[in-house]
Amino acid sequence: MKYFELPSYNITYPKNGFWLKAKLASQVFAIRKAIKLERDHVKTLVDSENLIGIISDNRLGVLSNRIPSVYITHQTTVMSELMTFISSKAHQYYINKFDECWIPDIESNCNLSGKLSKGKLKIKTKYLGVLSRLNFQNVKPKYDLLVLLSGIEPLRTDLENKIISELKNYKGIVLFVRGIISENKEKDVQGNITFYDFLVSTELEEVINSSKLVLCRSGYSTILDLAKLKKKAFFIPTTGQNEQKYLAKNLEEIGIAPFCSVNNFKSEMLDEVVNYKGFKDVNIEPFSTELFNLFKCK
Repeated sequence: MKYFELPSYNITYPKNGFWLKAKLASQVFAIRKAIKLERDHVKTLVDSENLIGIISDNRLGVLSNRIPSVYITHQTTVMSELMTFISSKAHQYYINKFDECWIPDIESNCNLSGKLSKGKLKIKTKYLGVLSRLNFQNVKPKYDLLVLLSGIEPLRTDLENKIISELKNYKGIVLFVRGIISENKEKDVQGNITFYDFLVSTELEEVINSSKLVLCRSGYSTILDLAKLKKKAFFIPTTGQNEQKYLAKNLEEIGIAPFCSVNNFKSEMLDEVVNYKGFKDVNIEPFSTELFNLFKCK
């Protein structure tokens, strides 16, 4: 398999989540420059590699007007509070340059992405269903609680410290994955909590399937994984990320999982999960391979 490295967007993040939106807004012109570099790079690849089609996973400049080009995203509407209309129109402007937009979600009034995927486009929109690299296993639970951390620093560390302090009196068996990539995969056992710095995909699949409840961020890829594995969850959105906050709120409103902010989290809140249905009823049928007919007809 060949691979080529695309120009980086070089997005940087603030130490304080409060300034996240302002920091991202300040990098708009740099992102536009990266998009142009992407298009130039792809133009060369179309010629040199005899490409018959392009599927772009949220890379706005990875397309060609000479071959069918598809954009994958769950955000045809971009949540940014007072700037939602402008940010959504800007994203839709770039999406409409593609031939089709494929959305990793179910086509339903109770879909996982809510109104994030309901923005109006000029191009054809198709739903892919629940996409995840993980597979469901009907196994006996080993853990009462699985904590999965991820995200930018220092917000990841702040959440880790908060959860650890709140789990001091938690009686169940806990597996805690810090989300830190280290040279050696460290394991540490402290009472009823087993800590790992990170897990590879096969291990992650096993421990999620083996857990009664998952405590994690409300990032969309994580939501898709939990839906595929039919889990119950409690979400703590990343501070300053409106998308994660909206996704968590939407899932709470449709009765799938509760959520709260990092500052408000208390371990007893985990008991609220019994009042929610979890992801067990989400339709996870695979998408139709007929989607790829797009690349045969031009």
